[in-house]
Amino acid sequence: MIALIQRVLSASVSVDDETVGAIGPGLLALVAVQPDDGEAQSRRMLERLLGYRVFADHNGKMNRSLGDTGGGLLLVSQFTLAADTRSGMRPSFTRAAPPEHGRCWFEHLLAAARAAHPGVETGRFGAHMVVQLVNDGPVTFWLDTG
Repeated sequence: MIALIQRVLSASVSVDDETVGAIGPGLLALVAVQPDDGEAQSRRMLERLLGYRVFADHNGKMNRSLGDTGGGLLLVSQFTLAADTRSGMRPSFTRAAPPEHGRCWFEHLLAAARAAHPGVETGRFGAHMVVQLVNDGPVTFWLDTG
């Protein structure tokens, strides 16, 4: 499982001009499920999303996690993160999970996140989404459970 996380002041996702998820300060996580992902990868990704220290402490050091701050978490499925771009001029998506496998484990991650943390929002799996964000820093990290 892969996630590109961005520390944000705010973020939202819309489908067909309707906002389906929005947060204030927190993390926007674009998430891709890979073919071999399952329970272990989902559990590890949630641990990292809630525990990765990207928020400033009183000294301005990145020593606080989303779990520490209680900020929002916006999870957005994005299979293109799993693209193989090493050769040619067109991405290959063989490293991305098939849609039903991806949906299953993305929704599993979402349910676990909602059970563990307040303020979890999401987009709509498989839909064309418009994502807006105000990046704070900018602070962006690539998380990989593989």
